[in-house]
Amino acid sequence: MRHRDWTVADHRLLAALRARGRRPAVAAAARALSHGGEHAALWLAAGLTAAALDPPRRGGWLRGTALIGAAHLASSAVKRVVRRPRPCPEEYAPLVRTAGRYSFPSSHAGSAAAAAVAFTALHPPARSVAVPAAAAMCLSRLVVGVHYPTDVAAGALLGAAVATAGRAWLRTAAPLAVGTRAPVPTPAPAGGRRG
Repeated sequence: MRHRDWTVADHRLLAALRARGRRPAVAAAARALSHGGEHAALWLAAGLTAAALDPPRRGGWLRGTALIGAAHLASSAVKRVVRRPRPCPEEYAPLVRTAGRYSFPSSHAGSAAAAAVAFTALHPPARSVAVPAAAAMCLSRLVVGVHYPTDVAAGALLGAAVATAGRAWLRTAAPLAVGTRAPVPTPAPAGGRRG
C-alpha cells in the first residue's frame, strides 16, 4: 500500500470513528477514558492499587507499573522526534484538549497496551478486564478526534513491546504470577522409624 493510500485510509477511518462521538453517551465515555489516560494516570493508579492490595506480588505490580511509565515516556520521546501534527481541529472538532501538539504515536495507546501486557502477565485472569479496557482507551482517542488510527496502532505496538521486553524483569519480582508454578511438596515417607 502506498503512502497516499495509507493517508486516505487513516483519514477515512478517523472520520468514521469521530462520527460515533456525536452520540452523547459515546462522547461522554470517550472523554472520560481520554481524561483518565492522560499521562497514563489510570494505569499507574491501577498498578499501584494492585501493589497495595496484593502483598505477595507487590514487587511485580510495582515493576509492571514502572513498565507502563516507561512505555509512556518512550512514546513521548518518539513524538518529539516525529512531530506529526494532530488531526485538523476544523475538520474533526476534537472533544477534548490535548497535553501536546504532536500525534504520533499515541501515548494513551502506548500506556494502555503496556498495562494490558504487564497486568495479564502478573495475573492472567486480569486479561478479561485489562485487554478490553486498553482497547477502549485506544478507540477513545479516535472518537474524540485527536489521533489518526496509525498513531494509535503505533502507540499500542510500542507499549506492548516495552512491556513484553520487561516480562523477565517481572518474573524475578513475582515468579508465581507469570507462568511458573510453585513446587509441589513431596509427602513424608510412610512408616518412618519409631522411637
